[in-house]
Amino acid sequence: MSKSRKSSDAASHPVVPHDQWIKARKTLLKKEKEFTKLRDELSEQRRRLPWEKVEKEYVFDAPGGKQTLSGLFCGRRQLIVWHFMFGPDWKGGCSHCSFWADSFNGNVVHMGARDTTMIAISMAPLGKIEAFKKRMGWGFTWVSSGNTDFNYDYQAAVRPQEMKANKVYYNYREIEPFSDQLHGVSVFYKDEGGEIFHTYSTYARGVDPLNAAYQFLDLTPNGRGEDMTSDHPSDWVRHHDKYDA
Repeated sequence: MSKSRKSSDAASHPVVPHDQWIKARKTLLKKEKEFTKLRDELSEQRRRLPWEKVEKEYVFDAPGGKQTLSGLFCGRRQLIVWHFMFGPDWKGGCSHCSFWADSFNGNVVHMGARDTTMIAISMAPLGKIEAFKKRMGWGFTWVSSGNTDFNYDYQAAVRPQEMKANKVYYNYREIEPFSDQLHGVSVFYKDEGGEIFHTYSTYARGVDPLNAAYQFLDLTPNGRGEDMTSDHPSDWVRHHDKYDA
């Protein structure tokens, strides 16, 4: 992602005849095609990663009552979990996680047609989750892991002793925790015998391609308008009901 810059306009940006524009566009298209092929290769390598068996039993607080990890698959083979930053003492869910979650409602329907269930999991109590979910107008499944080690086990939360030591294992390396709750995505697979396997997790900017709004903004002259030299380039993000009219 490029460094933030001032808004583009015709006075500061090259403007050329149509034939020159086509030539420049085709040059970029060649690189875009190369990137697409590389992305396909990366996705194939991701699918070939070894799996690890989930040995621990997790029981979540769900809208319909207590639910195991197996039950969260809803009869499908694949489960995608968004680790939603929403701590037990928080008043509401993370605005950045909400930025991603705004596209979930439509996505879960299509994923269901591909034998895949997608949900969100947070440590906040279910009552807080349900109230925030209603405020945001979301319909996807969202459960509480507050009484389990799930978030800790999958790098989505920081234990008190880790906060005190200012060191946590996140995104496959030790970092200084920026919050007691951390974001990411984990993927699980359930075989015919009911065994569950952890197949993939990604964190930090690994979730960047999953944000639909960012992908559209990347097509525009001004891009995301974020200063990547800043420690907090996406501070502009708000809950969708908090932007000025």
